[in-house]
Amino acid sequence: MTLPPDEDWDDAHRRSRFDDDVLGLRGVKEHDESLADDVLDPEPEAPMFRPRRRRRRNPVATVVALVMAAAVVVTASVYAFGWLGDLLPTISVGGGDDVQDYEGAGTGEVLVEIPEGAGGGQIAQILAEADVVASTGAFTAALQADPRSSSIQPGTYRMARQMSSQAALARLLDGNYREINGVTVREGLWVSETFEVLAEATGHEVSDYEDVDPATLDLPEAAEGELEGFLYPSTYEFATDSTPEDQLRAMVELGKRKYAEIGVPEDELRDVIIKASIVQGEGMFAEDLPKVARVVENRLEDTSETGGRLEMDSTIHFIFQERGKAGTTDEQRQVDDPYNTYVNPGLPPGPINSPGEAAIRAALNPEPGDWLYFVTVNPTTGETRFTDSYEEHLRNQEEFLRWCRENPDQC
Repeated sequence: MTLPPDEDWDDAHRRSRFDDDVLGLRGVKEHDESLADDVLDPEPEAPMFRPRRRRRRNPVATVVALVMAAAVVVTASVYAFGWLGDLLPTISVGGGDDVQDYEGAGTGEVLVEIPEGAGGGQIAQILAEADVVASTGAFTAALQADPRSSSIQPGTYRMARQMSSQAALARLLDGNYREINGVTVREGLWVSETFEVLAEATGHEVSDYEDVDPATLDLPEAAEGELEGFLYPSTYEFATDSTPEDQLRAMVELGKRKYAEIGVPEDELRDVIIKASIVQGEGMFAEDLPKVARVVENRLEDTSETGGRLEMDSTIHFIFQERGKAGTTDEQRQVDDPYNTYVNPGLPPGPINSPGEAAIRAALNPEPGDWLYFVTVNPTTGETRFTDSYEEHLRNQEEFLRWCRENPDQC
């Protein structure tokens, strides 16, 4: 065994002394019989951390905590699955009536109205109250079992009395039992014409519509309290018990939604609808509407050629409330009326009909061009010619007059 040099030995000796100190053996030179006893049976040392004393829980506090936790879970479940409230009707615990069901296809006929936005629970309630189904619970079970249930449409249905829930659901999903009370109000009608269409289709009198106060219809401010131009043309499905006020309000509401979808600024809405009504009254085909809108804009410029006058026959037709004539007479074009655009420059004071979406979009975004004139040279085919030359316009007019001579009953 090789001993380290003196200085290395001193280091090794010091390390040995250090190790002895750490181990608690410093000063032990010889074997001590008591050392084994100390090592093998040492006195217990105080633990570094005192064990936490277990506290007895208050049983009442424990119950309260559990109840509160359960309440949190129930509340979260209600919010997470709140839609079930629409689907499931209230089920009473006291008896079994809520799950009773009829058998078969039922008898007789009853009209049932399913309103817009009705959930499964509401539909079940409506059917049960009409004695179409025996209970809300049975019909709800049928709804849950059929994945097609979400496709039930609002409307009036021809149902039978005392049907099984399965038979009732089958009818609601079968379009042949849905009453289609569609009323089509086409673009370009005057208010008086719209009233006639609605009255004929729904069994009311024209006077019933005339008696409706426009102030009750939530018209946009741009309407300035008048219906003309703001009864939006479309096909409507009115409930069988809808009133004239209900129907007119639905038309106004659809119009407001459409104006927003199209992107008509609220502060420009009145002018846009006035222009669109003229575009609607003058154009026969959708592809011509943006060009007609450009002529309107160009003629509104106060130039020596136009004087800012639109000179549109559709405004004369509105004044006299006459249909069926392609042109106007000299006498009509001289009438003293604020809607006469042959006499008065600028836009008329209000819309002259109810324009549809295509005309509104055209008025909002006219096609670029220099046109100042247009003539429908053949009202039978709708052929319309646009020009910025007055001389060419006169030639187009002559072609139109030739058509009128061939069709005198239409001019």
